[in-house]
Amino acid sequence: MDLKNATYGIVGLGIMGGSIAKSIRQNILSQADSAGKILVCNRSTACLSQSIAEGVSNIVYTSDNVSKMLPECDVVFICLYPHATLDFLKEHRDHFKSGAIVTDISGVKGIFEKALPEILRPDVDFIIGHPMAGGEKEGYANSDAKFFVNHNYILCPQDFNKEENLDFMRSLVAEMGFTRITETTCDTHDYKIGFTSQLCHVIASALVESAEDPEITAFGGGSFEDLTRIAMINAPLWTELFISNKEKLVNHIENFEKQMEKLKNFISEEKSEELKEMLSHTREQRLKMGSIRTVRK
Repeated sequence: MDLKNATYGIVGLGIMGGSIAKSIRQNILSQADSAGKILVCNRSTACLSQSIAEGVSNIVYTSDNVSKMLPECDVVFICLYPHATLDFLKEHRDHFKSGAIVTDISGVKGIFEKALPEILRPDVDFIIGHPMAGGEKEGYANSDAKFFVNHNYILCPQDFNKEENLDFMRSLVAEMGFTRITETTCDTHDYKIGFTSQLCHVIASALVESAEDPEITAFGGGSFEDLTRIAMINAPLWTELFISNKEKLVNHIENFEKQMEKLKNFISEEKSEELKEMLSHTREQRLKMGSIRTVRK
């Protein structure tokens, strides 16, 4: 299957689905000899009309007739919440094109690894994936192909995945602008994303909630803004992500609480040497973390 001649289906045209569609259009299907198409499906119709007007999609479908779209698609991105993705796979199991590559964008992976063997047809290859990019605002109107440039795409290959389909996905996401492709297990994904993403959203939310004075940000110099940018959160989505990964996330929260307690004690008891040593160690650790990259080209 050729990238520029494939038919791509996008289910869910929000900020991520819209960004994926725009990225494929701009980076892959803009070539003069390209015969590929983008078909999109969404529950509300306003964004569908906009995607047609902008030249992003070729044909649009509503949720009521998505069963007509799926048999036409060589590649399908399901851009829904995690459990909604599983429900969609169950409901439309018989509608996917034979030989199609189907993938997700969800922020938790363990639930897919457990459920997929009972859901999938043997002639449809589901590749578990997670684009590590996006924006705080929701909806197609805020989507942008540039979100993916120089970012990381995580793949969680399964034993049933065909190597040629994994190679196709690697090529596809690289053409979309991702410069790092990290391949790992679902368990490792959920552990690390629980720390680097979900815990950070928990901390940002807690920091905002802890403000006793709503006018306190009048004295901000950037630190508060940097720390709480991600607190402008999509509550239904992140509630599902937090709870779906609760064991790993709660463990991270408990470890964070231990460090907060240590810092609090050093400050309240005026243990300047211990505090200085801890902060120096923190700086060293952060510098080391910044140098860690897992790359596959």
